[in-house]
Amino acid sequence: MTPRLFVEDDLAAGAALGLDGPRAHYLRDVLRLGVGAAVLLFNGRDGEWRATVTASAKRSMDLGAESQTRPQAGEPNLWLCFAPVKKARIDSIAEKATELGVSALVPVITRRTNVERVNVERLRANAVEAAEQTERLSVPEVREPVSLERLLTAWPAGRRLLIADETGGGKPILDALAGARPGPWAVLIGPEGGFAREELDRIAALPGVLPVGLGPRILRADTAAIAALACLQAAIGDWREPTPRRWPDYAGAVERGNLMRGRGEQG
Repeated sequence: MTPRLFVEDDLAAGAALGLDGPRAHYLRDVLRLGVGAAVLLFNGRDGEWRATVTASAKRSMDLGAESQTRPQAGEPNLWLCFAPVKKARIDSIAEKATELGVSALVPVITRRTNVERVNVERLRANAVEAAEQTERLSVPEVREPVSLERLLTAWPAGRRLLIADETGGGKPILDALAGARPGPWAVLIGPEGGFAREELDRIAALPGVLPVGLGPRILRADTAAIAALACLQAAIGDWREPTPRRWPDYAGAVERGNLMRGRGEQG
């Protein structure tokens, strides 16, 4: 499988790119790529490009972009706003939310948030790695932490907000989304101790808020984030679109296998 790499450089036929540091180390020493090896590149703007390693040194590597393999495509306008949790679980949130197609990760400081510091660069690194591995053509924006009050005060008109309401005040999530329309959305997940009553009242006063329930069990904050995103994507997001066929021979092999089994049963 051809490795994929996110780059900041512009991509076009004939573009030359220089890599150093961890990215060059990863390609050269971890993946053991040498001159002539193929790499897929994307930057969130120019689609995906096939490139070739043109030079490799001890601390650097040069690549040359050759041809576009996929054009840049539209992606969901979907934010995940979440109260930070402990390190391993916040890493998981960044990774899984990227896989699920969010366009922005927004750490939100609430009254009961226990985490004092958010490593934004680490979150971004996790998002980049997830995008590289899951064939995304972009990396979600990772924003600096913001207070809940500031987030709500600056909330953009027209962006609907789905909030996981642990108090039981929301409809089951699929029922709540039954009449919803695609468009700019955000999912808001509170801290482990839940939102304070005043915070819930403040959120409820925002136009376009949709409180939902996530089932009969208490979910950890990181689990709730992934569950809510998955339900929203399945109900009104890009999960409704056909899945791209990435392995053309697979469907044919399955069909041939079923046909052969059918013949055996008839015999």
